[in-house]
Amino acid sequence: MSSRTKTVEGRIAELRDQVDYHLYRYHVLDEPEIPDAEFDKLWDELLELEREHPELQTPDSPTQRVGAPPSDKFAKVEHPTPMGSLEKVTTDEQLEKWHADVVKRLGTDDVRYVTEPKIDGLSINLLYEDGVFVRGATRGDGSRGEDVTVNLRTIKAISMRMQLEDGEAPPALLEVRGEVYLPLSGFNELNERLVAEGKKPTPNPRNAAAGSLRQKDSSITAARPLAIWIHGLGRREGLPAEGHWDSLRWLRDHGFRTNPYAELHESIESVAKACRDWEKRRIELDYEIDGLVIKVDSFAQQDRLGALHQRPRWARAYKWAPMTAVTRLNKILIRVGRTGALNPWALMEPVEVGGVTVSRATLHNEEDINRKEIREGDDVIVQRAGDVIPQIVGPAGPHRKGTKRFRMPKNCPLCGTEIVKPEGEVMHRCPNRACPSRGLETLINWVEGPADIEGVGEQTVRLLWEKGLVRSLPDLYRLTKEQLLELEGFAEISASAAIDAIQGSKQVPFSRVLLGLNIPKLGWVLAQSLARHFGNVDRLLAASQEEVEEVDGFGPDRAEIIVEWFEDEQNRALVEELRSLGLRFELGEEDKPREGPLTGKTYVITGTLERWSREQAAAALEAAGAKVTNSVSAKTTALIVGEEPGASKLTKAQKTGVELLDEAALEKLLAG
Repeated sequence: MSSRTKTVEGRIAELRDQVDYHLYRYHVLDEPEIPDAEFDKLWDELLELEREHPELQTPDSPTQRVGAPPSDKFAKVEHPTPMGSLEKVTTDEQLEKWHADVVKRLGTDDVRYVTEPKIDGLSINLLYEDGVFVRGATRGDGSRGEDVTVNLRTIKAISMRMQLEDGEAPPALLEVRGEVYLPLSGFNELNERLVAEGKKPTPNPRNAAAGSLRQKDSSITAARPLAIWIHGLGRREGLPAEGHWDSLRWLRDHGFRTNPYAELHESIESVAKACRDWEKRRIELDYEIDGLVIKVDSFAQQDRLGALHQRPRWARAYKWAPMTAVTRLNKILIRVGRTGALNPWALMEPVEVGGVTVSRATLHNEEDINRKEIREGDDVIVQRAGDVIPQIVGPAGPHRKGTKRFRMPKNCPLCGTEIVKPEGEVMHRCPNRACPSRGLETLINWVEGPADIEGVGEQTVRLLWEKGLVRSLPDLYRLTKEQLLELEGFAEISASAAIDAIQGSKQVPFSRVLLGLNIPKLGWVLAQSLARHFGNVDRLLAASQEEVEEVDGFGPDRAEIIVEWFEDEQNRALVEELRSLGLRFELGEEDKPREGPLTGKTYVITGTLERWSREQAAAALEAAGAKVTNSVSAKTTALIVGEEPGASKLTKAQKTGVELLDEAALEKLLAG
């Protein structure tokens, strides 16, 4: 045996041990230590090495089975027909190659396909005898699973008895396959309840679903909002259907919950388009999917194609680029925002997530960091939330020796002032109104947000700040061309252009000026409401709390903040100084509602968008005639959903049937 073969044999043995271990963690303990994407890398490497060296393949290799032995918590049951797993494809080229193999084996290109969302849940086999549900089991190792019938009976979406027409005879024996899952809204509610009870939250909906279904006490299962999508059949004695599409319709007509987004395709090109479209649309769903399942429709063709190692040749799982990865969290750093809020963020070892290399990730606050058990020095799971901005989900396995729970600093990292945590808030804040962060972050926000000054961005503002030329908004409008010419990177033309752009920004509408004043709890929508209600700053300066409460979107708490801000002498002086410099503090035509193609429609924006600020998105919608509000109601046309959306808005939209749009859909809407 050559040294190369010995090396490959050793690597195969190592991979088998790792894959077996992680299969056990996933299928038996329901406590996976690594995300699916990391497991797929191990699996793919093992599969490729065994294909390259068939002489090293053994019957006990994990590639020769589809799961792991069932645990001892439940009785073991044999499946009447094996529950195979699916080979995956990740590109259009691989999809075409599979299609070519199907056509070659069948000897015809007359093949139809069915696609369905690939649910990230727990695979279940339901057994019906003469139309009555008699047993339900997990997939287990594909041949044997765990009998969880008692717990499955608590799921209202599972039919206990088929719905039959008068005189219709049920199939003598029917195996129904499905995926039990936990809706995202239910997952969030469950974690909130667990944290309130002092218990450890579950890391993801799949774990939550598996843990809920495998409770010894079925009353616990019953208390959790589990759901199921039925996606196929095993043994089908007496079923009057010639293909998968017909069987889905038959199942739906007989009381089974099938996914409404299943589609029948006449060509592989149509299948490929569906895979691309759903990668963008998945944010619309109240459950997690990581791809599409593709099946040859005809049962006769399925039978001719057969299976290899319990993996059907007639089906594939099209999986999108993994949006999770594992990397080392090196440091948790703090950025002080323009309102004094201390915002933690993570500095990580660079890692590729969804085709993009990231080294920084979003963190929220001390409470959230410790709820997720995120610690410096640990290996962590990173995901691109909403497929855009990276965030840390939690630790990837046990904590490393010496790691400690995160604690916010006692003093502001910029000015040294003792930080505070206001009652009822989750954010820590620097109370020093003279803190350098307030002026710098306010300026950056102003030039990139409300004023949108062309050619003057964050880099320029930081340079001006470091040179001591600008410390406040009024300083920006006193800046001269001669001062800019002394700075590196500015010449005659660029300096003149920057000054012209700054002076031109004095004409931004009243509502945008209000937004740029850095008033706590005041966003774009509420700033517009204030401007339209009061008309000018003098009326606003004189307004009482009761008068502010009359403005659409303002309750007592927000109204009190507005009144207190405008009563403050320093803030009043800032307003007067900016007004004397020529900024607009009264309502203009730009602030008034416009007519356009979206007139009569109402939108709400939640979360962070990648290519727009929320203010820019709201302005674009209003320019097209739409109304943008701050809360979801029955009158809302659609909710625009970005990264880290507000849970209450998202849940309310899902419950009331309000349409959800991602950033791509927003851009398409505005383009149209």
